[in-house]
Amino acid sequence: MKIIREATIYMTGRQSVQRSEIDRFLVDHGTTWETDTERGGEMLSEMAGRVCYISFGSRQGRRSNKDYINNILEMQHGSVLEHAVWSFIITGVSRSFTHELVRHRAGFGYSQLSQRYVDESTADYVEPDIIAEDPAAHELWMKAVQVGHQTYIQLVERLNALIEIKYPEMNKTNKRKAARQAARSVLPNATETKIFVTANARALRHFVELRGTPFAEPEIRKVAVAILRILQEESPNIFGDFEIYALDDGTLGARTAHHKV
Repeated sequence: MKIIREATIYMTGRQSVQRSEIDRFLVDHGTTWETDTERGGEMLSEMAGRVCYISFGSRQGRRSNKDYINNILEMQHGSVLEHAVWSFIITGVSRSFTHELVRHRAGFGYSQLSQRYVDESTADYVEPDIIAEDPAAHELWMKAVQVGHQTYIQLVERLNALIEIKYPEMNKTNKRKAARQAARSVLPNATETKIFVTANARALRHFVELRGTPFAEPEIRKVAVAILRILQEESPNIFGDFEIYALDDGTLGARTAHHKV
């Protein structure tokens, strides 16, 4: 059993652009278009916006992708940002965190570690900073986690024996699942989990804006800031308007002047 204090985020997917199909569209419609970004999400967001107004060729107006997306943000035309998509694996986070995260529905997709199939006898646990910083609180927390962990192990062993007697015809996978799905009821919210997340740029901006505030739960705020750092490297034109700043307690938050875009 390991105690975890920081999440790890892996940016596992980004978009590639089918330039040949873009060119075919432009030829079919008797126009041309060039952009100065090679980033798939930025390029697709710009093209989606230009399709709305057929602003290609001599009518394309703003020449740089940054200028174009800045105008989108100013005009709150956020729907075109839904065409930019990224995927992440997030580990070293608690079940408390994922209960908060999956409340973000529109524009998000999730695949999370299953406690019905995965043996949590080797689980790790995520300790909140405010508890870790106080020795007495840490000791109380550790006792509770250890009791829950050991109780889970004992329950799985007991339930495996009961299920073997009660349902001898059940296959082995379903027997293990039946025992673990019942025993997990004693595991704390601090149990570490892993979750695969795919989301579009508009949804990610909304997530960062909401969860980057001083009033957000500290664990999810740390993840929001960490994801923002990745996205500012991945797509500075879409996420460059966000500012990462120090809060009064020394932790970090995120904010933007372009609200709800």
